[in-house]
Amino acid sequence: MKLLGMLKMLQGAGVAAQDHAPEAAPDLKGMLLHHLLDSNEIEFEVLGRGFTIDLTKYAIPPVHLGQFTIDFSPTKHIVFLFLAAILCLAVFLPVGRAMKGKYKDRAPHGMANAMEAMVVYFRDEVVRRNIGHGADAYTGYILTLFFFILSMNVLGLVPFGSTPSGNFMVTGALALVTLVVVEISGMRALGFQGYMRTIFYAPEGLNPVGQVIMLIILTPVEFLGKLTKPFALMIRLFANMLAGHTLVLSLLGMIFMFASAGMIVASGVAVASVTMVIAIMLLEVFVALLQAYIFAMLTAVFIGLIRHAH
Repeated sequence: MKLLGMLKMLQGAGVAAQDHAPEAAPDLKGMLLHHLLDSNEIEFEVLGRGFTIDLTKYAIPPVHLGQFTIDFSPTKHIVFLFLAAILCLAVFLPVGRAMKGKYKDRAPHGMANAMEAMVVYFRDEVVRRNIGHGADAYTGYILTLFFFILSMNVLGLVPFGSTPSGNFMVTGALALVTLVVVEISGMRALGFQGYMRTIFYAPEGLNPVGQVIMLIILTPVEFLGKLTKPFALMIRLFANMLAGHTLVLSLLGMIFMFASAGMIVASGVAVASVTMVIAIMLLEVFVALLQAYIFAMLTAVFIGLIRHAH
């Protein structure tokens, strides 16, 4: 279903390009950007009939803060980001009510049992193992990260879907929130003086001159180290989700590029492209789960590192 949706979107983009230049080759770059980048339109199909939602009709007046302008108007990625949040609420609100209600005094069944198993695994093997004492206070945040990112990743695999986590502004916002949580956690655990030593560090036992030299060398390194951790989180998630969709769309685009190369060549390219895309899509399901897990696990690791900076 996802492959059919991509093929139809690519075909539509190719036909639109050929309407303006009938003799030109299919615009593969335009096809890729049309699907990968954020836009003000959402395209989908119901029973063979195509629909387009123009999000500019729902534009919100921008907010001006001095020289800065903040635009809250909805885009395709924002819509799917909110869909991911709604999906998480739709799953966990009923499960939470069931755990407090009919499963309060007995073992849960069905969806509640599956969610409980995942929550317990994350609490024991990810949060407690990496953060240590006081880790349970961070279980909710780590679980929220995992399931929210997983929902965004999975939405990019459904027909006519889009992947908000393939937008570096989305992954950057998640990384920024993680940076704030990590640094506040360190300040609460170490105190102000102890926290400042994670930036301005001079090994004990050195003479004053040696301490000054080490401060000059290590202070920029330690400060940049605090920024590179969330930056790595942002780039890793963004790059992995974008790369998979780029590869899938590039392989599908080859079908249209070789459409006029003769029946035998075109058929061979089509079979090879679809076969490789099916294999990559199966891998993408695993990558969607893996990248959500890595983001959540590394967040727990960073919190644990700063809470035990000694």
